[in-house]
Amino acid sequence: MDFGLVLQTDPPASRVISLMKRAERNGFRYGWTFDSAVLWQEPFVIYSQILANTSKLKVGPMVTNPGTRTWEVTASTFATLNDMFGNRTVCGIGRGDSAMRVAGRKPNTLARISEAMKVIRALGRGEAADLGGGTVVKFPWIKPGAQLPVWMAAYGPKALKMTGEEADGFILQLSDLYLTEYMVKAVKDAAVAAGRDPSEVTICVAAPAYVTADDSPEALAHAREQCRWFGGMVGNHVADLVAKYGEHSAQVPDALTDYIKARQGYDYAHHGRSGNPDTQFVPDEIVDRFCVIGPAEKHIEKLTALRALGVDQFAVYDMHDAQEATIDAYGTKVIPAVNS
Repeated sequence: MDFGLVLQTDPPASRVISLMKRAERNGFRYGWTFDSAVLWQEPFVIYSQILANTSKLKVGPMVTNPGTRTWEVTASTFATLNDMFGNRTVCGIGRGDSAMRVAGRKPNTLARISEAMKVIRALGRGEAADLGGGTVVKFPWIKPGAQLPVWMAAYGPKALKMTGEEADGFILQLSDLYLTEYMVKAVKDAAVAAGRDPSEVTICVAAPAYVTADDSPEALAHAREQCRWFGGMVGNHVADLVAKYGEHSAQVPDALTDYIKARQGYDYAHHGRSGNPDTQFVPDEIVDRFCVIGPAEKHIEKLTALRALGVDQFAVYDMHDAQEATIDAYGTKVIPAVNS
């Protein structure tokens, strides 16, 4: 199983770079960041420095979207980084929750994501692509062998189906075992139905991880409070699904939707941060299901179970008060044990 580190690009950028360097030393192979231009600093500028200060780490957004950047600009940015550092990027893409809503726009449609994925992937590989209306372009400077995998974030049935049909990878932002099995199956079934080899779709589960010294009630309570924000972030996507499919639908499992009944609203000023006041509705059960908390042994147990479900990468959301400690604990205890 591969491991990734996910950070927000809060200033100073030097700290983001330092944590990514630490992650690579500890056996992480991927470095991800949020991509929301109003809330945080520009990630692609920081990727250049991460790549320059590491040797093998692959980087990318978790996730960008096809609405805040034109597709040829997105593709050119990735392709430039790949040309400079040797195919060490991944384009994670989704509808654009915070990036679009903070700018007063609606998240992108699946049809728009589909079109964008095709264009970005083709241009990033040095192929020609139609930008719309018959305008076909191709980057003349891309060298042979250029690659740009595009991984799609998804929760709902149509998005999961499209991921299996079109994407190079699937990003699932929660680590609940039941929901992971359910959604991975949906993606792989869609890949098979589309005539694809399902093993060609990389499966990435991303969730907060907090390693505690023991399993005392006090330690677990603190870890839950540090990670409760995640249930609120996922809740934004779940609320969209409930609005579209209803509170109880055969197309969306209740195990995903039930917990947002007490959700009141959401202020993106606190997005993805521990102590988010808009996430108090998230119960402890959801934190335990969606995140990975407890002593190192519990992390090893859950990640081993995720790997058995077909998960290729676990990406650690490291937005809490123990960033360095979590990276180091994974490097010394969790990653070696999971991959032994």
